[in-house]
Amino acid sequence: MKKIVSLLLALLMVGAVFAGCSSAPATDGDATETQAAADSDLAYVKANGKLVIGITDFEPMDYKDANGEWIGFDADMAKAFAQELGVTAEFVEIDWDNKVLELDGKTVDCIWNGMTLTEEVKAAMSTSEPYCNNAQVVIVKADVADKYADAEACKELNFAVESGSAGQQQAEAYEFKFTEVKDQATALMEVASGTCDAAIIDSLMAAAMVGEGTSYQDLTYTVSLNSEEYGVGFRTGSDITAEFNAFLSKVKADGSIDTIAEKYGVQAALIK
Repeated sequence: MKKIVSLLLALLMVGAVFAGCSSAPATDGDATETQAAADSDLAYVKANGKLVIGITDFEPMDYKDANGEWIGFDADMAKAFAQELGVTAEFVEIDWDNKVLELDGKTVDCIWNGMTLTEEVKAAMSTSEPYCNNAQVVIVKADVADKYADAEACKELNFAVESGSAGQQQAEAYEFKFTEVKDQATALMEVASGTCDAAIIDSLMAAAMVGEGTSYQDLTYTVSLNSEEYGVGFRTGSDITAEFNAFLSKVKADGSIDTIAEKYGVQAALIK
């Protein structure tokens, strides 16, 4: 009996040895490939089947049509880029002041909303090549516009600015008195209602929203406070940035970016 037990134990030990030999140990190369896949933002987005875009209500870049669908120059471009990646575009309205947290926390995959390429933005995320020129402009009621033809005169005004925006940065730079609000659309409402004397918003939005034939016919824009460029932001180190830059070159070459720009009246601001 003891001999049989000993023989069985010996056979089990031999089987274990062969089983160990049949499974090749993981190599450094395998580990590197696994880590690379985990680190790829592009692979992450494709696995999810969607590109989640962080935006605010900002006509003519991102705003809703009568059916509640997000449209605009940036929105249409984002849909085209998502299609190029083989995924769908999903838009999420965010608090602009928290855009970096939203991006790093993977609540969104990119920030694409007429985002000014400030040094602060470029340090916090991977940014694309610029695609549009822009400026921050002062909005006041039309009947007092002649009193505020330069930045010095504007120092007596109380401004509404989007929290965390380029407009807020200009208000701080010029030492204007200001109140932070949710977005640029709210800043315009504050001026229209008389809650604030003025607002600082993007010139592209001002052209679409202020003056005769617009939603705010009694408002106008006066002083241009700076010049700047728009870009798209991705997570730091994201491999989607290079994909977007290649897409941008493609749509410039085939003219499709011009078609979308003309649709929303921003063709003059495009960077060729």
